[in-house]
Amino acid sequence: MVHCESLVRIYRTGTTARGGVEVQALQGLDLTVREGELTALVGASGSGKSTLLGILAGLDTPSAGTATVDGTDLGALKRRERTAYRRRTVGTIQQQTAANLLPYLTARENVQLPMGYAGVPRRRRAARATELLDLMGIAQAGDRTPAALSGGEQQRVAIAVALANEPRLLLADEPTGELDTATSQEIFTALRTANSELGTTVLIVTHDALVADQVRRTVRIRDGRTSTEVLRGPAAADGDGDGDGAPVEYTVLDRVGRLQLPRDFTESLGLAHRVRLVLEHDHITVWPDRDRPPGAGPAADGG
Repeated sequence: MVHCESLVRIYRTGTTARGGVEVQALQGLDLTVREGELTALVGASGSGKSTLLGILAGLDTPSAGTATVDGTDLGALKRRERTAYRRRTVGTIQQQTAANLLPYLTARENVQLPMGYAGVPRRRRAARATELLDLMGIAQAGDRTPAALSGGEQQRVAIAVALANEPRLLLADEPTGELDTATSQEIFTALRTANSELGTTVLIVTHDALVADQVRRTVRIRDGRTSTEVLRGPAAADGDGDGDGAPVEYTVLDRVGRLQLPRDFTESLGLAHRVRLVLEHDHITVWPDRDRPPGAGPAADGG
């Protein structure tokens, strides 16, 4: 469903080419999300996750590399094609609930609104909106305006709005950032429902590492690249966890052999600047440059 390869996004600050400063938000990012997956993309502020979300949502374009969603090359889209992509292929939920809903419309009317842009027949819109609100467990609030809803109710209506055009991919930007723990659980339940009942591929973008407990697969992004993945469940090693088992963490190896070691690993062992690699019969060991494993064979310098 989502495939990013060597994805680069460069921004220029300043008003002139000579006086501007280039900021590389994405630095050769690789990411694959299979159809029907429920995945979290976790990263600190400045890691590049919001930039990636903007590209996948069709709001921004890559500077280099490729990003495809459901076979559509996002870097090659023209203006009209990009509008059609946003209306039919992708649905987006923003962190600020006020940005997702029009305050003067009821919940049901908010859900019906994007259906017109997506070409849903008028006679189907009301029934479809009621179905989605019921799926989100909030059908009783269909006639209320956002001001009469709690924060959690507003966000569940926002999920229904994002699902109104039957998107192939649902992007959730910090969907629980303004909510308490109990209400956050309700939102994750709603997202899992959309994933399981509708078959929608869901990508949650967040800075909260605890989201890993709520999804089968968590991809961590750092310094504009994917660094590690956590898979949950008894079959996690096969990439098919069930969301309830013990997590297994992997580091991501890109197509040229680069990987990012977790910071807590490198700091605890004092790994910096360069390390020594030893090829064993079935694995590779990484050693601080100041040490040499007893009896180890020739080592190669790594970066």
